[in-house]
Amino acid sequence: MIRSVVCLCSLLMGLAGPALAQDRDAPRFDPSLGSTWSMELGGGTDNRSKGASKSGGDPFVFGEVQFNAANGFYVDAEFETIDSSGSQVETEIEAGWQGAAGGVDIDLSVSQKWRVRADPGQDDAATEVQFDLARDFGIMDARLRIEHSPDGLGSTKAWTWVETRIRWPLTTRAQAVVTVGRREQDNAPDYTGWSVGAVYALSETTELELAWHGTNVGDRGEPFDDALVLAFLVAL
Repeated sequence: MIRSVVCLCSLLMGLAGPALAQDRDAPRFDPSLGSTWSMELGGGTDNRSKGASKSGGDPFVFGEVQFNAANGFYVDAEFETIDSSGSQVETEIEAGWQGAAGGVDIDLSVSQKWRVRADPGQDDAATEVQFDLARDFGIMDARLRIEHSPDGLGSTKAWTWVETRIRWPLTTRAQAVVTVGRREQDNAPDYTGWSVGAVYALSETTELELAWHGTNVGDRGEPFDDALVLAFLVAL
């Protein structure tokens, strides 16, 4: 598993070059702002994470509150509605640090997740580590993301996800977004997931996203089926 993840990581870094999804970015660190609080609310027609559905194809909502310190450290708490392992709600507490080196933005975080009232026998808690490298190049930006959990939620054991994302402007308010990633995991199917879509800024605080999500294991059941997803995000 590790060998294929390393190979994919090298491929994605090559795609990103010297530059830098339903999974959301932490607010970009700006030391000139000092310590700040931020909140986000949103939802969509399907809760997609790493190419697959966490809500069984049903609509979902989420909320997040985050504190960003002037030195780059941050903590946040969030919830999202799901339909997995018998649970309808997933909660998370995360701590991390953002910084920059050589023109590359760095984001490293550790999170603890819980699934509320999961079925007996299903793991209802998991620790995850996330590492992002991002950089602008010209009018485009790219991000490489690596995530890992030694023991995942539900019946999934250890897993690793490696993803690249590229964005570029379409208009002054809209930008195209393309992601592709690979997930390898124990006691669950390995697969490649992707999305192609666009984000439109209705205002400085509100965005709409329309994206096509898919995987290469659509025959493994509904969570892996292709789907067109409409989502919204409001920053408070």
